[in-house]
Amino acid sequence: MAHEIRIVTEAELRGAVRLDPTAIDVVEAAFAALAQGGVVMPPILSMDLPAANGEVDVKTAYIAGFDGFAIKVSPGFFDNPALGLPSLNGLMILFSARTGLVEAVFLDNGYLTDIRTAAAGAVAARHLAPERVETAGVIGTGVQARLQMQAAHLVRPFSRVLVHGRNHGRAEACAAALEQALGIPAEAVPDAAELVGRSQLVVTTTPARSPVLMAEWLHPGLHVTAMGSDQAGKTEIEPAALAAADLYVCDRVSQCAIAGELEAARAAGLMAADPPELGQVVTGAVPGRQRADQVTICDLTGTGAQDTAIATHAFATTGQAGTRIRT
Repeated sequence: MAHEIRIVTEAELRGAVRLDPTAIDVVEAAFAALAQGGVVMPPILSMDLPAANGEVDVKTAYIAGFDGFAIKVSPGFFDNPALGLPSLNGLMILFSARTGLVEAVFLDNGYLTDIRTAAAGAVAARHLAPERVETAGVIGTGVQARLQMQAAHLVRPFSRVLVHGRNHGRAEACAAALEQALGIPAEAVPDAAELVGRSQLVVTTTPARSPVLMAEWLHPGLHVTAMGSDQAGKTEIEPAALAAADLYVCDRVSQCAIAGELEAARAAGLMAADPPELGQVVTGAVPGRQRADQVTICDLTGTGAQDTAIATHAFATTGQAGTRIRT
C-alpha cells in the first residue's frame, strides 16, 4: 500500500505558521503535558563542534493524545553570518503516533524552532512577568532577540523596548526592526546594567559562556527569561542571581542541570534542590508570580515536546501546501 509524505518548504511554512496567540497556546499545552505525564522525551542528543564554532542538537518527544511526534535536527554554526548565511538551520520530521510512518518533512531551516522558542518565552512571560510591564529589554541582537520581544509583547503589551548587544551597531539595527514591528519606541542601550534597571521584563538571547546579567542588577518587580544556554558550558545569568530570585523555574530540570543556567549554579554550590518546572506553573501545580515585587527567572533550554507541538500545529495549518511523494 502506497504511503504519502508531505514535503513542506520554509517559504510555505512562513506563509502558514506565524508567531501568534495560537502558536503560544500550542506550546503552552506542551508544557502542561510535560507536567501532567504521558510524555516520552529522551535526553537531547547534542554535539559541540568547537572547531567549526558550531553545535548540533537533536530533540524529540511523544505526547499522549497527539496524532504525531516530531524529530528535530537543529545545527547552529555561529560563524555563518560572516558568510551571509543564518546561524541556525535544520529540519523537522513528523511521524504518525499510530503507525510510526513519516507524515511530513518540514524543510524549515530553523523557522519552526524559532517560532516555538519565542512562543515558550511568551508562556514564561504570561505566567511569571508582572501583570503590568512598561518596558521590556533584550540582551542579544539576533533573530531570537527580535522574536522574543514580539512574542512577549503579545502577552504583556509593553510600551517601550530596550536592546543591548556587544556590537552597538547591531543593537541599533535590532531596535529599529523592533520599533517598526511593534510600533513602539525602541532604544539601543550600551550598558546592560542600565537595560535591566529600566525594565520589568528582560530576555537574554545569547550563546554566552560567561554571565551577561549579574545578580546585583536584580530589582523588585523584574522577570528574566534566559533562553540562550542550551549546551554544556553556556551561561547567561550569574549563578548568584538564581539563588537570589524569589522564584526560579526551569523548562526541564534534567536539561537545565546539564545545559542551562542551573548547570553553572550547581557548579558554584548553589541550587542543590530541584526547582519547579514551567509546566507545573502552567497547570497551577506550582504558583507562579504571586506579588508584583517578586523577582522571577525562567530558564529555557528548549524541549522536544515543544518541537512535537509546533510540528503538529504546522501539519494542520499548512493544509494542502507542500509537495507530496508516495513511498
